[in-house]
Amino acid sequence: MATEITSVIPDEDGGRRQLRLRRISLRVVEGPDAGAGGDHDADVIRIGARSTSSLVLTDPTVSRDHAEIIRTPDGIVLRDVGSTNGTFVGEVRIREVYLPESREFRVGKTAILFRLLDELVEIVPQEADHFEGMVGASVAMREVFAVLDRVARTGLTVLVGGETGTGKELVSRAVHNHSTRQGGPFVVFDCGSVARGLVESELFGHVKGAFTGAVADRAGVFEQAHGGTLFLDELGELPIELQPTLLRVLEQREVRRLGDRRTIPVDVRVVAATNRDLRRQVQEGRFREDLYYRLAVVELRLPPLRERLEDLPVLVTRILSTAGFPHRVRGLSPEVERLFLAWDWPGNVRELRNVVLRSIPFADGDLIGLEALPEALRTAGEAVPVGSFHAAREQILASFERRYLADVLERCAGDLGRAAREAGVDRKGFARMLRRHGLGDGH
Repeated sequence: MATEITSVIPDEDGGRRQLRLRRISLRVVEGPDAGAGGDHDADVIRIGARSTSSLVLTDPTVSRDHAEIIRTPDGIVLRDVGSTNGTFVGEVRIREVYLPESREFRVGKTAILFRLLDELVEIVPQEADHFEGMVGASVAMREVFAVLDRVARTGLTVLVGGETGTGKELVSRAVHNHSTRQGGPFVVFDCGSVARGLVESELFGHVKGAFTGAVADRAGVFEQAHGGTLFLDELGELPIELQPTLLRVLEQREVRRLGDRRTIPVDVRVVAATNRDLRRQVQEGRFREDLYYRLAVVELRLPPLRERLEDLPVLVTRILSTAGFPHRVRGLSPEVERLFLAWDWPGNVRELRNVVLRSIPFADGDLIGLEALPEALRTAGEAVPVGSFHAAREQILASFERRYLADVLERCAGDLGRAAREAGVDRKGFARMLRRHGLGDGH
């Protein structure tokens, strides 16, 4: 399974965590290129005479594209890709075979020693409270930064989980910017924002006449991201009938446009993200298990804001400094700080950013006070009772949530999708909150 390839695991004492990277060592032990080779941590390692291969061989009996080594959910696979002179394990010519932890194989007249190398890296929280566009002084976020710094330099596929607004796209950009692909394109595709009938065309492209409205050839996002990174957002929304096609593209590294017979090679690193529980979707038959493990070579969860409230000060400072318009606000009043610490932040950092930016023009002085907040939040803050923290927090949440939902829904003329976007909350979560407070039927 993929967790045997790369994973974040706890120590036996439940303390500091470790990142386990299974690197692949290839060394030429016989042939014109004897002594060549190196260690690899990519998902797919190509072997051949082509100059862009992971292991380039000058042996004239080796094809341009000869063989490849692929990480799969069940282990490491050696696959011949249609070579002229074959790929051999022992005396047996193979098309595809699982490799043990150490094995010699032959391509043409070249013998190669394959070995798996386990590398355990302690996850030590970074000292810096920022990484690319992300900020956070909490241990949880500084651990995320440490993992990203290490994983970005590999070629491994990354699956990012987390609630709406936690910064999954920022993670994908950080992976791209800290990788060897930083000079290539960075392409974003939201699996949930495209009409179901157009998803395949957007992903893989089409040729003129492939369907009504296809007036010209068009490259899909895999081709557009060639040489760079493709960020597949909201992966859990991908129709299940397209999941086998996506799996083939990831494994074979080539796409076929709709209406075309030709295949086009693509060199793309994939970072995928979801706010859904894909493991549960796999169990329920709504997401393919093989695709899940193919994408979750490295699986990273972003903590919600309510689990890292100590990051609020540094987040607010960053939001104020990057507002994009002139202002004199430098922070929050004590009353607003107390209110922010009590709120659950269902929209996470995105929601915090929306609230802070909307409050800046109404601040009386250089601090955002209760009077500057949206009416629903301001009313909740004024209603804080004297008593235990938890009692105050629950009253704030209930009062604020109902007033805020009613206010944003009214501003958006009842348009649920628009209201959810303005609130920084996914549509289904927004609908659930409406039903909980009896504000319409949530549809």
